[in-house]
Amino acid sequence: MIGTLLQLFVSYLKIGFFGFGGGYAMLSLIHSEVVERNAWLTNGEFSDIVAISQMTPGPIALNSATYIGYEVAGVWGSIVATVAVCLPALTLMMLITRFFLKLHDNIYVKSVVAGMKPVVVGMIMSAALLLILPHSAEGRSFIDGWSWAIFVVVLIASARKVNPILLIVCSGLAGVLIYGI
Repeated sequence: MIGTLLQLFVSYLKIGFFGFGGGYAMLSLIHSEVVERNAWLTNGEFSDIVAISQMTPGPIALNSATYIGYEVAGVWGSIVATVAVCLPALTLMMLITRFFLKLHDNIYVKSVVAGMKPVVVGMIMSAALLLILPHSAEGRSFIDGWSWAIFVVVLIASARKVNPILLIVCSGLAGVLIYGI
């Protein structure tokens, strides 16, 4: 149990340190650690946790760390993974806040931030492809025709300024009707 908790801590600390750009950009790193490297979850379980993490309030990386930690090692796993993924950002923000007034006009700091922007876009694209492209032994992704239909309807409704909460509720109901509980 201690070994698993330590593995969770190291994995999520790594995700926290190298997951620039927010939760969606972190998804490919999380998938790599959780599904490919440590085999704690299958692709289907990972997809389910991503969906749940998107629906619950809070950042997706934090929510997924909590859920995955719980799946792997119960309540303690949940606590360890959540703390580990937050620790790098918390530490960095404390340091940056301390020196912000001195550094915010620094050309090197501005250059680093400008250089990170395309990396963040690439990581978000990687996460999108991870969820769309096939990952199962049969060569299928978890996205089927019904998923695409729901996506298209929600996209069109969003463009027409339909209330997002209504879209989320209707999408959830459609999922229950199509796939069952």
